[in-house]
Amino acid sequence: MTVFIAGTGITRFGRHPGADLRSLATEAALAALADASVGPADVGMAVFGNAAEGWLHGQEMVRGEVALRHTGLSGVPILNIENACASSSTGFHVACMAIESGAADLVLVVGAERLTHPIKKRSFDALATAVDLGEHGAMAAAVGATGAPEDVQAVTHSPLMDLYAAKARTFMKEAGLTEADLAAVSVKNRRHGALNPKAQFQAPVTVDEVLASRLISDPLRMLMCSPIGDGAAAVVVASEKVARRLDRAQVRVEGWAFTSNGAAEAASFPVARAAGQALERAAVAIEDVDVVEVHDACAPAELWLYEEVGLCKPGEAARLIRNGVTQLGGRTPVNVGGGLLSRGHPLGATGCAQLVELADQLRGRGGVRQVEGARLALAQNSGGILDRLDEAVAAVTVLSKVDG
Repeated sequence: MTVFIAGTGITRFGRHPGADLRSLATEAALAALADASVGPADVGMAVFGNAAEGWLHGQEMVRGEVALRHTGLSGVPILNIENACASSSTGFHVACMAIESGAADLVLVVGAERLTHPIKKRSFDALATAVDLGEHGAMAAAVGATGAPEDVQAVTHSPLMDLYAAKARTFMKEAGLTEADLAAVSVKNRRHGALNPKAQFQAPVTVDEVLASRLISDPLRMLMCSPIGDGAAAVVVASEKVARRLDRAQVRVEGWAFTSNGAAEAASFPVARAAGQALERAAVAIEDVDVVEVHDACAPAELWLYEEVGLCKPGEAARLIRNGVTQLGGRTPVNVGGGLLSRGHPLGATGCAQLVELADQLRGRGGVRQVEGARLALAQNSGGILDRLDEAVAAVTVLSKVDG
């Protein structure tokens, strides 16, 4: 059965001290339903993606039921998905399976996160739990899992960035990248984010400003790392029958794939495997894709993801960023909504936020950041870090514009 995106909604990403998870989720959910021209009574199932509300604010067990209880949903099943930064993209894939199987005709997918906390170390700790703490003793101690005392004053960044930095150092040598190349990713995504009214950061930066920002973990500097923030995003997923009836069939889900990492060699390269499977299911090549969203949790991650999703061959990522291939106006624009670096990264909301951006692009609603002639889009969302310093989970989705 064919699956469509019938509506989208998103909050402004950033620090929302007066908001709670419910208010953020409700805003995005009701916006998506209104965009689809449906009401809560039309929804057959809801899927709620969130990563850290329990760790940070104490709400466990029934996060989705609590966050969505005032949206008007009338007793429909609500599934809670916690899968690190890929929580809501995982939820989207569950929704697609529900539609494809005939279990539901209309599914509301919401991703929401309230990542800010009065004690910043708590936010960093939440991020650091997305590893195997049994095999990362230093990380376990850093997040207090071993009973180690919390030295709040000594905390300057998430320990997770140390792992990203280690992978970045190796990748830079293999791909011939410089620190200026990493800075160019931040500059590009901040330039794109400046065109996005929902982005957390809307001020452009220069290469010099990026390189002068505080060193986080060599080679990562502050402006090369995604920020702490809050927000929510939602999509309405519909069967073809419902989408046609609503006249909301402009965005079709052509293919999706979800993979996990692990100690077995067959579990290596989760992003590359997911990308290959999603493109094969969609019966398209990466060269056919017009606009891409990738999980740029830090600047070098965007560059190695160019290779992993197939935008270039191994060792060629520098060419793409240096030649402007992935900026607006380039051959294959990447992260035109600002990416995680500029739009922001409220963990559970990021996967849905990518889909909102791409669905809007395919519907011609990108405004000043519209990719001209966009007909085929790809979203890649990751979560956690496991073996070989690769992502613990990876989700890839291929969307297309449908005429008529």
